[in-house]
Amino acid sequence: MKRLMLAALITAFAAGSAMAQSCETKAVGKDGKPLAGAAKTSFLKKCKEDACTPKAVSKDGKPLTGAAKASFMKKCEAES
Repeated sequence: MKRLMLAALITAFAAGSAMAQSCETKAVGKDGKPLAGAAKTSFLKKCKEDACTPKAVSKDGKPLTGAAKASFMKKCEAES
């Protein structure tokens, strides 16, 4: 069971890294042009948050809350 959880955790981090890289490529407006300025900043922030939120779980599988979640999200978004 521990091996299965470890494999799932590693896969989640790998998928998160792939998602973070694609945030830049997804930052395109409705007209097909790349976003710029505040629109791009807002989009990237939301994209990184959406990529990190599912990974914010404790060792026993429960969602993180409070300061632990804030710390995890800050670290995860910085790595993205």
